[in-house]
Parts: sequence; structure tokens; C-alpha cells
Amino acid sequence: MKHSGIKRVLFVSYLFPPTGGVGVHRVSKFVKYLPEFGWNSSVLTVSNASVPLHDESLVRDIPAGTLIRRARTYEPGYAVKAAVSGGQAAGRGLRQIAKGLLRRAANTALQPDSQILWHPQAWRTGVKLLKDVPHQAIIATGPPFSSFLLGARLSRKFGLPLILDYRDEWTISNAYWENKGQGWLARAVQHRQQAHVLRAARAILATTPGSAAEIGRLAREVGSQASTYFIYNGFDPDDYPEFTGGPRETAGRRFRLAFIGTLWNLNSIEPVVQAMLQLASRAPQLAAELELLVAGRRTAEQEQLLDQLHGTPIQVTRQPFVSHDEAIRLMQSADSLLMLNSDLPQTQRIINAKTFEYMAARRPMFVVAPPGDVWNIVQDLPGTVLCPPGDVGQIAEKLLMQLEMFRCQGDWTAGAYWNIARFERRHLAGELADLLNRVLLPGLILHVPEERHFPSTEETGCPE
Repeated sequence: MKHSGIKRVLFVSYLFPPTGGVGVHRVSKFVKYLPEFGWNSSVLTVSNASVPLHDESLVRDIPAGTLIRRARTYEPGYAVKAAVSGGQAAGRGLRQIAKGLLRRAANTALQPDSQILWHPQAWRTGVKLLKDVPHQAIIATGPPFSSFLLGARLSRKFGLPLILDYRDEWTISNAYWENKGQGWLARAVQHRQQAHVLRAARAILATTPGSAAEIGRLAREVGSQASTYFIYNGFDPDDYPEFTGGPRETAGRRFRLAFIGTLWNLNSIEPVVQAMLQLASRAPQLAAELELLVAGRRTAEQEQLLDQLHGTPIQVTRQPFVSHDEAIRLMQSADSLLMLNSDLPQTQRIINAKTFEYMAARRPMFVVAPPGDVWNIVQDLPGTVLCPPGDVGQIAEKLLMQLEMFRCQGDWTAGAYWNIARFERRHLAGELADLLNRVLLPGLILHVPEERHFPSTEETGCPE
């Protein structure tokens, strides 16, 4: 698709390749595909990111016309952060007390997050870029939510419309992120910071319908005139080997249930472990045909939960964080892909970014999550299993059914139709380009589109 009069948008994004992890893909894929819709991109990002994960393979997505400006942060390296994190082994010694005091002091002083230490250099770099090269809009993406403050400041100085891209909700992140314990002062400061950026925005973007509605409610509450919209996360077909749809060889191997991603309190594997313990007790012969594969970062608490499966017939395979290419290979090797959301307040609005990559792998999903936005978009996909996290007995029963179907039918979803084109990254970049074009028109009222559902597909079962 060719466009005349191409425009340029600045992304303010702390996370950007070669930083790894799922939070990187949203911006990098927008940057990849926006030129097809008349928008080139610039990216203001960090040069020495204090993060645990790096993945050089992600750099290949960035088109040649992208202007990337990197600024140093004054944050300590990630190893230093990890040394004082709450995820370390508990203890009562002076060292643990000192770590706790240091962590609380940092959480109080660095608002809204430690990435605020990136701002002095990032501000100077961003100002120079915007003076040197004409831009039509700014998109600030978070977390970290300090990027919103930087985007709002640049927007005000240069008179450019600002879009806030909430990859996660600010309140949910504060409630559940590791090492984010906050006192009343930090909560009060961040409430004012969020109100400030909401009022500075021309439009607000979320990743799910529920999040868009909630952030829109908050925006109206603080007097923001911005309209809210949602654009899902998605998948890039370029990342996936061509799917033939043919049957997979199943004879002589275990049924592989795979989880690819980070295991922590927001997507705890505890209900699945408890269900597997029930399964191993009730049907040990079938349990011996099950492999649980987990790949990615895991907190110490989640490792301890997996340890409970030692001594059962179930094979547990643990891998560390892997590159995006390897993660896709593991997804495609699975017989079913495990999706987890903990049953906690507000989590019904979360759709993990990996959900869409699971779709692209065209493997059935075993979803253990509270009913909500994620159920709505996967419930009619081939082979989907839905279980609430609080019903361990139901999880165990559906695992048993999966194993029986695998034994009698093998790959029962071979040749199924996957209606997932609307989640392709190219299509979603087109939605963002449309939003960018709209924010350039003063006075235009945006809206939150209604959610659509997939057409139904028939359930398959094991013949009697």
C-alpha cells in the first residue's frame, strides 16, 4: 500500500529491542507495519536498559526508515535490583532488614518507578530529535509508567497530540507487580501523576475492552477530555513457519501441555499443580502420559509449586527464558498450550500478550483464568478448554479428558479452521494508523468499538 505525504510518530518506549520479553513486541510490531499505512516511526528508548532479558533476534523487525534515539539511564544494573528484590530467600538477619529498608526507600523516592532515572537524558535526547525532525504525534507506552510523564512533557513543549498506550493498567501493575509494595504517600503521588497524564492525552489506548472501559472511567473522573480505544496485542505471521494443518505424530509420546512465559503471582500455576496432583492420585496410568513443559522466568514461589510434582508420574520439563524464535518452536511442539490468569480483583480484564502468539501456533489452549476478556476471544477457537482457577476439580477432570482424547484420537484438531486474521500485527497497525489520523483532526470524538466474537466451531470429543 503506497501513501503520499507520509507522516511520523514518536514512540516513547523504555522497552525496545534488543530488550527481550513479551512487553517489547507491541511497539516493535507497530513500528514494523505502520509505514504501510502512511506513518513512519521514531523511537525514544534507553541505551542501557536495567532489565533481566535480552533477545537480539527481535532487532530484525525494525525497518530501515526508523529513527532510534537511545539515552542512558542512571538506574543501577538489573543484578543490583535483583539483589535487593523481594523475591530473594526470606531471612531475619541484618542483611535482609537492610534490603527491605532499601527497597522501601526506593519505592517511595522513585515515582512512579525506578525508570524515572532515565528521564534526565531521555528529555534532552527527545527534545533534540523533535527539533531536528518534524513529527505529527507522540505515543507513550507503559509500563514503565514514567514514560507517560516523559511523553506528556514532550507533548506540551512541542504542541503534539499525545496517545497513552496502556499495555497494562497502572493500578493493576501496582497491585501485583513484584517488589511494588507501596505506602500511602506513593499511592497519592501516583494518583496525581496518572491524573496529570490522562488530562494531557488526546487519546487513550488499552489492550482489552475491559481495560479501555476502566481507564476511560478513570479519565472522566479526573477531568480528562481524552477518548479511549483498545487495540489488542497480536501475532506476526512472519514469525511462524507455514502451518500445513496436517496430523501430528502422537504414537509413543506423552501429551505435552506447555506454558511459555513468566510464572508469578498474576498467573500462578498453583491450581494446575493441585489438579495434576489429583490426576496423579486418581489415574496414575494416564498421568504417566502427561508432560508439563514450562519455559521462561519463574519466581521462587512458582518453582516451589512445580517441585510438588516430584514423585508423581507426570514429567515436568523446565527451561529458562528462551529467544522468541525458540519460544515459537516450543509452542508449536505442544499438544495444548496452558494460559494462566490468577483469580484476583481486576484480572478478568487481562489478556496476556502470549494469548495471541498461542493462537498463531494453532495449538489448542487450556485456559485457567477467571471469566472475562480472555474467555471472550478464545472460547470458540479449535480445542479451547476453559476453567476457572478456583475449581481445581474441574481442571483435573478436563485434564483427564484431554489425555483420554489424545490417547484415542491423537491430534483431534488437525485441519481445523482458525479464524484469527483480525489479530495479525499488520491489521492492528492499520487500526493504530487510523487512530493516529483521527487525533490529528481537532474536535473529533473517538469511541470504544464493540467487541466482536468468533463464529462458533463444533466441539470435538473422543468417540465411545
